[in-house]
Amino acid sequence: MTDDAQLCFDEAEEKMDHAIEHLKKEFQKIRAGKASPSMLQGVRVDYYGVSTPIEQTANINTPDARQIIVQPFDKSTIHEIEKAILNANLGFNPQNEGEILRINVPPLTEERRRELAKQAKTAAEDTKIGVRNARRHANDEAKKMEKEGLPEDDAKHLMAEIQKLTDKYIARIDELLELKEQDILTV
Repeated sequence: MTDDAQLCFDEAEEKMDHAIEHLKKEFQKIRAGKASPSMLQGVRVDYYGVSTPIEQTANINTPDARQIIVQPFDKSTIHEIEKAILNANLGFNPQNEGEILRINVPPLTEERRRELAKQAKTAAEDTKIGVRNARRHANDEAKKMEKEGLPEDDAKHLMAEIQKLTDKYIARIDELLELKEQDILTV
């Protein structure tokens, strides 16, 4: 492969890697019934007038599979943190115990599990679209390089390699989805 062709291939691979990383983050947000500090990821607290990620305002841990404990670094901000958790619409009702917030994670109903599995499928499908867009962009680049003098065989070889890469990433997405669905549907 020429340097330009290799660069085109590497760029496509990098975009596909980003798509997979994004999918993993999306899957972390979909809770499977077990308490995890990542469930509060994305919650923003009005911390002295500044919108701040909850991780920067409190210590978050899980003593068991059904509870999340939020311990504010500054006890005077406990009400703001409680309000932020309620406003995040995560379905949690934190109990204020003065120095800590205790969140009981309710077990998932069968209906809710199916909804979450659907949500996971949608996220996986969106990621596949991202991977296919990266393939399309790389193939367009290969065609452009061919017009600019890259031998036809090299362009076809590059497009074949890009297709193999796409197939590999699509299979990885299916694998991740299957694992997440098992995690969600296991009671």
